[in-house]
Amino acid sequence: MNATKKTGAQAVLESLVAEDVNTIFGYPGGAIMPIYDALYDYEETVKHILVRHEQGAIHSAQGYARTSGKTGVVFATSGPGATNLITGLADAMIDSTPLVCITGQVASHLLGTDAFQETDVVGISMPITKWNCQVTKAEDIPEAIAKAFYIAQSGRPGPVLIDITKDAQFGEMEFMYEKCTNIRSYYPSPKLKKSVLNEAAILINEAKKPYLLIGQGIMLSNAEKELLEFVEKSGIPVASTLLGLGAFPNHHPQYVGFLGMHGDYAPNIKTNECDVLIAVGMRFDDRVTGDVSRYATQAKVVHVDIDKAELNKIIKAEVAVHADAKEALKVLTELVHKKEHTAWLQEFKDAKKVEIETLEESAKALHSDELKMDEVIKMLSDLTHGEAVVVTDVGQHQMMTARYYNYNKTKSNVTSGGLGTMGFALPAAIGAKFGSPNKPVVAVIGDGGFQMTLQELGTIMQSDVDVKVVILNNRFLGMVRQWQQLFFDKRYSFTNMVSPDFVALSKAYRIEAAKVEARSALKEGLLKMLNHKGAYLLEVMVAKEENVFPMMTTGASVSEVRLN
Repeated sequence: MNATKKTGAQAVLESLVAEDVNTIFGYPGGAIMPIYDALYDYEETVKHILVRHEQGAIHSAQGYARTSGKTGVVFATSGPGATNLITGLADAMIDSTPLVCITGQVASHLLGTDAFQETDVVGISMPITKWNCQVTKAEDIPEAIAKAFYIAQSGRPGPVLIDITKDAQFGEMEFMYEKCTNIRSYYPSPKLKKSVLNEAAILINEAKKPYLLIGQGIMLSNAEKELLEFVEKSGIPVASTLLGLGAFPNHHPQYVGFLGMHGDYAPNIKTNECDVLIAVGMRFDDRVTGDVSRYATQAKVVHVDIDKAELNKIIKAEVAVHADAKEALKVLTELVHKKEHTAWLQEFKDAKKVEIETLEESAKALHSDELKMDEVIKMLSDLTHGEAVVVTDVGQHQMMTARYYNYNKTKSNVTSGGLGTMGFALPAAIGAKFGSPNKPVVAVIGDGGFQMTLQELGTIMQSDVDVKVVILNNRFLGMVRQWQQLFFDKRYSFTNMVSPDFVALSKAYRIEAAKVEARSALKEGLLKMLNHKGAYLLEVMVAKEENVFPMMTTGASVSEVRLN
């Protein structure tokens, strides 16, 4: 590529265009103003979404990355603008979401002087980014951005941050851009060892009760096709983590459910009954394992992960496969025998029947005239045929959605998993729609989480984003209240939630809205929302003290899941 004269700010935009970036989420300010000035000339090439808070920008970028499979891009200014990204960076880091965040910084001669809006964002963000750096010279910008994109999206994805001083943005340089394809001492793509996969295949072929657990790593490596082929050849039952939902179709006869603290009964208890446990693209999070000392102790474990640090970190593996999920599954499918595990699958179905009967019996004890969260989610799933992109916040509604929405499409479940960030859903739904513009996007949010980032209704209004928002309003911080009920003698300390008129609030942002208070009006309300052209908010009043069961309490074994 021939060199051309550019300012540092122009180099930022030219570098992003070279990386095929077409959408940026951000908020301008003093230290990043030169970049925003340059952005003025790129309006035909790059779409910029003006959010109402920098946390909204980074969650939007996360939603975009999760549905598009591309790297999300964020702009923010120095000081408070940069620190407002911290929650999103931590969220993206633990949930393996590729982001490139570009922050403005005070001029280099002011660094370390406590200048106006100066903060050491590189130091602050170091533990929660895959890589970060500060650029003080215009000529270093292209290389930093190329490196950032390579690191963000290679291997186990994650967020990176580039902090660019104001003088570097104003400075001039000879612009050339080369995409980064390797970095010394960084090896994101492990070499597949077929001998290790042979060991895994021997265990799988000898197993009487093999069991497959899948995580988000399936989608991050685009291994959905390979997963389906492996499952159908091996005949193995498959369960999903929270972030893995959608990687394998829920309607498939070998799909046995959702794992975790509020997951399905059968997938949890059968973990302690299988003889070979195969985990692919998941990290044995504490919400999945419960008491590690009593987790699958009877089983031989095969663990496949692209991040070597995750292997043998929590659960000791008989065979630890350091590999990309797509490559590993392709080879494993060749090595495993064609089998059916009919009797073993039937055990999952029998346990599922116990769960359904117990939960139905418990439901009878509740006030039957009150709408339940599970009813809303089941109807939403039916009306969208399990094919919408569903974005959830954090709390009871999140677990209800994971349990009762039938995810039949990949990259259709967007939620905050590892960090559990309330306020995630509304901005993430905005990004999800830009990442997947041809699919319906529905945000399911609690009345508490919605009020953490509700200002992003302004972003929806200004950018005309067609997202549907369902607020499940139980007038409580529901998940905390559930724990207070079960473990703190019903001492509901500061969990009662008084909310504004959400319908009036939505309409103030020129977004159509309605409220459903009766079961008889639910279907009509959901259909009106789904069929509406443009953004729509539907508030659904649900039972105040509905609990999410099954439930695996802290310190419990997976075989001690409570059904009521």
